[in-house]
Amino acid sequence: MIERFSVKGIVIAAAALLAVLFAIGWMSRVDPETKPYLNILGGGFMFNYRIAEVYYGFTAVVERPLPTGSIIEARFEDPGGGADLIVRQRVGTDTERYSLRSPPVRGVEAGKPYHVAIRVFDREERQLLWTHGLDFKSQISDTVVPDKPLTVGPGYTPNPEAGG
Repeated sequence: MIERFSVKGIVIAAAALLAVLFAIGWMSRVDPETKPYLNILGGGFMFNYRIAEVYYGFTAVVERPLPTGSIIEARFEDPGGGADLIVRQRVGTDTERYSLRSPPVRGVEAGKPYHVAIRVFDREERQLLWTHGLDFKSQISDTVVPDKPLTVGPGYTPNPEAGG
């Protein structure tokens, strides 16, 4: 019974199995050139009523290799109606996850979409590598956020200017 399996037969079967697995892997692979540079993991509005601040942003992960020093730029629509708020971050070797957020904003209306235009440039900003746009909506307006911070300092010391 053991004589049925020869070393030569096992090697041929293993080679055939490897060839089939390689063919399946090759046919199901995703060409990196077809992937976007960034995959947006999520984002939205943040309301910090304690320090009277509202901002919005997103988190992205690098899906396709970016040269070190490339620049990720996000142009956030200003809910207050001003010019776009521009935030930039250089790509480094220490992480593949980047979070970009707007400066503090006011004028956020519930249910209204606010646009973010994302662009990726090479390190010298000579070539635009990738663009993407997305919209964020808040479920509440910024009227829930006080005009002045409720607390001051690293603790929860009440702000005397806020009346509380």
